[in-house]
Amino acid sequence: MSTTAKSRPTPRAGILDIAPYVPGKSKASGGDKVYKLSSNESPLGASEAAKAALASVAGSLELYPDGSSAALREAIGDVTGINPDRIICGAGSDEILSLIANTYLAPGDEAIYSEFGFLVYPIAIRAAGARPVVAPERNLTADVDAILSLVTERTKVVFLANPNNPTGTYLPFDEVRRLHAGLPGHVVLVLDAAYAEYVRRNDYESGLELVANSSNVIMTRTFSKIHGLANLRLGWCFGPAEMIDAMNRIRGPFNVSGPAMAAGIAAIRDRDFVERAIAHNDTWLPWVTGELEQLGLKVTPSVGNFVLVHFPDVDGKRAKDADAYLSGRGFILRAVANYGLPGALRLTIGTEEANRKVVAAIADFMRQ
Repeated sequence: MSTTAKSRPTPRAGILDIAPYVPGKSKASGGDKVYKLSSNESPLGASEAAKAALASVAGSLELYPDGSSAALREAIGDVTGINPDRIICGAGSDEILSLIANTYLAPGDEAIYSEFGFLVYPIAIRAAGARPVVAPERNLTADVDAILSLVTERTKVVFLANPNNPTGTYLPFDEVRRLHAGLPGHVVLVLDAAYAEYVRRNDYESGLELVANSSNVIMTRTFSKIHGLANLRLGWCFGPAEMIDAMNRIRGPFNVSGPAMAAGIAAIRDRDFVERAIAHNDTWLPWVTGELEQLGLKVTPSVGNFVLVHFPDVDGKRAKDADAYLSGRGFILRAVANYGLPGALRLTIGTEEANRKVVAAIADFMRQ
């Protein structure tokens, strides 16, 4: 090795092969008012109870938080009916996903995720030194048979976003159970249920029961979506006692801040706010979908708080053209070319004003 090569630190093998996560835009190029519809944030904001709880801890910022997040885990357990001892809280579900990867993956291992799954999965897999394996989807929906066909002796983890982001599609729970039944017992099945609260389908379950009765299934959740606490970075997971114990051994000692915990406790107990957020989405998700379809656009059926809108492959009407046109009028949508979907934009369900105005702007764009 040359002297020059030794003159600076070098990341371990594989780190520079990781494509950094690129979030959605937060600024528009024009418009009198900006409507940020790119990050699946809550159009209702956070509950007043959560805001009051956050303010109540302002006088104790010099103190370390409870390292075990005990009160938050108790609140989650009270609301969901699960054992708090089988819960870990983290700085967003992103941290939980990384904890899982770093606990159960090693160099030479493989982890599977579906073709249009959350881009944090390959980052977490590669960061643990393992190899990501992509399972093809069918109709922009995870395919159980495709996933199972890729399982080898090297497979240690399967990541499944249900519902999935950015497509908004989901697997009925019979299919999730079939996936679990087809996996070897040593393979961890991760059910990422970040958007579970929004789903209104009789054949959907978030995974609570499957986790409760299995030794290799873990479910992750977030406070960033329905609870509107994205800025505080707060998530949690429910898993088998042995898995929780293993993950706690590498978890940072104070990985959740006191303000986040206080707001989270108030947010998860504020059922009225959650129901209002669900009702808002139940009203506007089908409205936005229907209005866009009337414009001749294909919209992937979604059970989340967003829609994936497909633009025609015609000069001047492509997704990139729509993105530029809308940005110039103050509407920020999420380009998803990095997900392998260059012909689509993801649109978050916003306030009534935002929904009506962005649909009108898209109509103007299509009439050009």
